[in-house]
Amino acid sequence: MTRGVKKKSYEKLTGTNIKHVMGLLDAEQPITKKEACNILNISYNTTRLKSIIEEYIADSEYRNKRKAANRGKPATAAEITHVIEQFLDGSPVSDISKRLYRSPGFVKAIIDRTGVPEKRTGEQNTGKESSNLFLPEECVKAEFVPGEVAWSTKYDQAAEIIQEETTFNYEEKYGAKCYQIYVHQMVEWNSEMYVSGWQGEIKGGFYANALAYDLGSLQHLNAYGIDLSGLT
Repeated sequence: MTRGVKKKSYEKLTGTNIKHVMGLLDAEQPITKKEACNILNISYNTTRLKSIIEEYIADSEYRNKRKAANRGKPATAAEITHVIEQFLDGSPVSDISKRLYRSPGFVKAIIDRTGVPEKRTGEQNTGKESSNLFLPEECVKAEFVPGEVAWSTKYDQAAEIIQEETTFNYEEKYGAKCYQIYVHQMVEWNSEMYVSGWQGEIKGGFYANALAYDLGSLQHLNAYGIDLSGLT
């Protein structure tokens, strides 16, 4: 919901759920409005239920018009930059496509042709084993420098190169240099001590070690106007 209807954290006002409720209300044997409110996990209020449905319809119509207007148009420089930054920052392709009023295929094509490292999903994303199979050719690099922002294939996150680990001959045993890195990620935060009642996400992270072939260079993305420092 994007305009007048304010969503509470416990309410199930996703587009998919609202569309589901609309179908049930229009069915041959429709559900009651009270049942509709229960499915959406909102208090029984027919006026608010009507507003939620009307706003969903208006949003859908607007989105469809914008997508139709963009259909067939090549990606602009601003769209390419937005896709790369948002994807590296953790936004799913589906969310990016909605914000741009473009198809998921359009967003995926930008990711593929600009050499953005993709994230692993499902059983692949165990964190126990790493693989440079997830790195585009543009990302492959043998050496990194302190302060450089790279991509960790093990953690699927941007990471800052702190320094090379020289206490052990990693090249002799593993065939690659080893680096101490700081992996950046969003973490849940709930502090009543410093900010009364504030909850949300803040940037955090942790230190780790990574071999060079488990790190991906992001320097080629500078050509698309990407500020890599914004990932850290």
